[in-house]
Amino acid sequence: MSIIVQKFGGTSLADAEKIRRAAEHVIKAVKNNYQVVVVASARGKQTDQLIADAMELNPNPPKREMDQLLSTGEQQSVSLFAMALDAAGYDAISFTGSQIRMITDSVHTKAQIKSIEAERIRKQLDKGKVVLVAGFQGIDENENITTLGRGGSDTTAVAIAAALGAEQCEIYTDVDGIHTTDPRIFKNAAKMEQISYDEMLEMASLGAGVMHTRAVEFGKKYNVKIHVRNSSQQTEGTMITAEESQMEGVVVSGATIQKDMAKIGLVGVDNVPGNAAKVFAHLANAKVIVNDIVQTELSAKKANLSFTIHISDLAAAKEAVEKIKKEVNCEKVFIREDIAEISVIGVGMRTHYGVADKMFGALAKARVNIDSITTSEIRISCIVDEDQGEKALKAVSAAFDLDKPAEQRKTS
Repeated sequence: MSIIVQKFGGTSLADAEKIRRAAEHVIKAVKNNYQVVVVASARGKQTDQLIADAMELNPNPPKREMDQLLSTGEQQSVSLFAMALDAAGYDAISFTGSQIRMITDSVHTKAQIKSIEAERIRKQLDKGKVVLVAGFQGIDENENITTLGRGGSDTTAVAIAAALGAEQCEIYTDVDGIHTTDPRIFKNAAKMEQISYDEMLEMASLGAGVMHTRAVEFGKKYNVKIHVRNSSQQTEGTMITAEESQMEGVVVSGATIQKDMAKIGLVGVDNVPGNAAKVFAHLANAKVIVNDIVQTELSAKKANLSFTIHISDLAAAKEAVEKIKKEVNCEKVFIREDIAEISVIGVGMRTHYGVADKMFGALAKARVNIDSITTSEIRISCIVDEDQGEKALKAVSAAFDLDKPAEQRKTS
């Protein structure tokens, strides 16, 4: 029998009725002769409540103890889910991350998965049971409970699917799939039937919140098909899969907006080998995650260096830059906290021209000024004023017909 992994997020399990509705997806898969593994997140806002409880007692709680605490939310979810399946007449058993030996490193609150011993899951599947696994958590080599950080349950599900050689991993959410852009801003955004791993990685890293990059990276590495679906419906969603030749027919697959960003610029840095390395080594030591980097030569002796970060990293980034600016002979530092990043993404950019022209033309027509531009092989991103961000997203979404399904946007 083929194996399917189904993951349910917290909003899909918020109360007893929603758990029963989620169980219907599991029962349908069992009736279709699949062996089913379910990965569950903590219910509703339970994780937020646990964090609030911790902060009330200790404003700076030990990370090991936070992992001990936060892992309990997912454990409750899988136990309750197993009870719901039992009541419906289906044999089920729940496990924590440690019980299936999901081994991670020892970085508490944001651990990385090292291995999964899938044999215990397989034995229970072969007994005809639905296996439920608490998402978001594992155990290190010293038997300490760890948690995986943002997107941890998605990552758990895709990693288990990879370890079991599952036919696919279904990610159930409160939306009906992945859209070409944010439907809250561009109301007629089309749902995508299919998207490549690389496109999804770009969209996730640039603000699309449906999937987390770590889960998609696992999917790409182990070729796990990921199906993003609505937990309250039985309809098909969006398949994230390896790139196929016909995908290049769509020049732009989607557009994103990323807010809560800041930009730091070092003006007049000495233009000598090693200075950029010194700046970003300091940022790395400060645990600052850098997004886009732009360096421009002013003369043979001087250059400007700028980069964008999430606003939450701004204080740490400021401190790191202050420590290094004299060493690289920086003339001054400027900081912007009022920016947004607008991006268009598509594997079709590799084989079609005119994307930049259309994007910049749409922004010019909308009277949106561009602060800076960065690109990759399948992406073009522009930094704009934050108060013009949503207008900019609407303009580029309309320019690339992102209200239409992919087959209507294919080039001739």
